[in-house]
Amino acid sequence: TKREGDGATPAGVFPLRYVLYRPDRVDLPKTRLDTRPLEPDDGWCDDADDPAYNQPVKLPYPASCEALWREDHVYDVIVVLGHNDNPPVPGLGSAVFFHLAKPDYTPTEGCVAVDLGTMMEILSVSGPESNMSPKCTN
Repeated sequence: TKREGDGATPAGVFPLRYVLYRPDRVDLPKTRLDTRPLEPDDGWCDDADDPAYNQPVKLPYPASCEALWREDHVYDVIVVLGHNDNPPVPGLGSAVFFHLAKPDYTPTEGCVAVDLGTMMEILSVSGPESNMSPKCTN
């Protein structure tokens, strides 16, 4: 029942695809997952009418997208979850990530978030066979 912009975390079992990290802020995470350093022009398309929907893009991009290189620290480490990505279905949700929580742990817009120490601990035991099973919340 996940829909683009509904603010809900989807219920299900989702593979951990790969890790993106800010090399200027954090060390390369120790994990068996593929890792990729973020660059200032990295983004993620959230425009359901665009062919790159729910996929990484380079900024500036002509359709609606989210910048992954942020001033705050929530995207210093991002785990891309296998939600609506094989293939992406327009409107069923994009950019559902496992990332860092804000200092006050305010809710995300549908992602799963933890502190940096917990993230690094989880990544240290994660590999290509690892999954996440969040429960749907609003």
